[in-house]
Amino acid sequence: MTRASEWFSPVRMMDVELTQPLPAVPYDGPHLQVWVLGRLQTEPVGVCMVHLDQEGLTPDQLGAVLWQQVREPVMERFAAAGLPPPRQLTGEGLTAEPAAWPFLRHRQAVLAAAPFISVIVPTHGRAERRHTWLDCLSRQEYPRFEVVVVDNAPTSDVMRTFVDSVQGSGVPVRYVREPRAGTSRADNAGVAASAGEIITFCADDGEPDCYWLAGLACGFARGGDIGCVTGMVLPARLDTPAQELYEQYGGFRKGRGFSPEIFSRHDPQSPLYPIPPFGTGACIAFRREALDRIGGFDVALGPGTPARAGADLLAMTMVLLAGYRIAYEPAALMRHDHRRDLGGLRRQQEGYGTGLTAYYAALLRHRPSVLPELIRLVPTGIGYLRKADFPGTTAPLDLLGGLKWRKRRSMLMGPVAYARSVRRQARVAAMEAHQA
Repeated sequence: MTRASEWFSPVRMMDVELTQPLPAVPYDGPHLQVWVLGRLQTEPVGVCMVHLDQEGLTPDQLGAVLWQQVREPVMERFAAAGLPPPRQLTGEGLTAEPAAWPFLRHRQAVLAAAPFISVIVPTHGRAERRHTWLDCLSRQEYPRFEVVVVDNAPTSDVMRTFVDSVQGSGVPVRYVREPRAGTSRADNAGVAASAGEIITFCADDGEPDCYWLAGLACGFARGGDIGCVTGMVLPARLDTPAQELYEQYGGFRKGRGFSPEIFSRHDPQSPLYPIPPFGTGACIAFRREALDRIGGFDVALGPGTPARAGADLLAMTMVLLAGYRIAYEPAALMRHDHRRDLGGLRRQQEGYGTGLTAYYAALLRHRPSVLPELIRLVPTGIGYLRKADFPGTTAPLDLLGGLKWRKRRSMLMGPVAYARSVRRQARVAAMEAHQA
């Protein structure tokens, strides 16, 4: 097996505002690569991986490399603003007056009538990250929101003490205890305790961008029938081989770009397969009425259950089948702290595989009428599963193939795992009814 030192070095993470003078990128030894997120008037428009030598990069050199990745979306946004398109990106940055920018005008109009948003933070056994997500939430450029921390099956009072200690710090934070294990249980408890007309979720391994809530609100402003908004998820850091491997395996983006999209039940692309195209639960928000209509999250799915994952996919699909549309809003940017070690990454992929087929079992349980459509999609699914290449990757194919094999193998267990989980939740419900 190829050693990690032969293909990996820690990656420096950078944000670059394209309308300001670009920075020089010096060589600093351990970091031979730089992951650069390009923003245009704060809007994320593209990413690229920049390789460094000992001379580093001048601002003009950085601009030339970035331009290869962001040229198309930048040209599109200049055209939408009625401005002449730039021909290149130099170290001086692009000239674009904020007052003429549709993206900024739209966000300003949305913030003027900002809906109240409840941010649910389900957490279990990761108290060491509490300052990270709270700091990110405290820097939100959004006027009306609350944070509901749900302590899921806690074994200590660390989180309750922490929430008590930050009262009056500027971020409205409340504590909820959910003794029953399972992220879906925690999410439902948070929803029940929250007051927002929009409900979103920040996992304890998430690090939301300062415009995250504003981006979600802009997604819902696209129409009263938008029942769910998903956003862009990028890595918070790439310090270990496992974190880089996850990104090269596909990460959370799965090919989703930097242009907003809207999905409906009647799109040519089936919402059921291949893997639902409308976003990821790592960055997701619901209109309360839509979440109420589908009955919240299925407590037999998700982390903390035998099914291990799938609750977010089912909720999105059920919202779509209920007649709502889903908006994908890249400006709602979430950074994710990927698993740092290969063992954790392998377990994660096994969980995703189990959760994916458990999701389909749950979908048939809740909406058996979709069975004919799923049967018609079987050939497409088989073709998807046979894909074995990893274009554009630098990580060893044996590692990438091993992750894929683990995920595919675990997919065989999903329906059985979901059936076990349903029985377990039924026993819990019976015990609670007896105690009541």
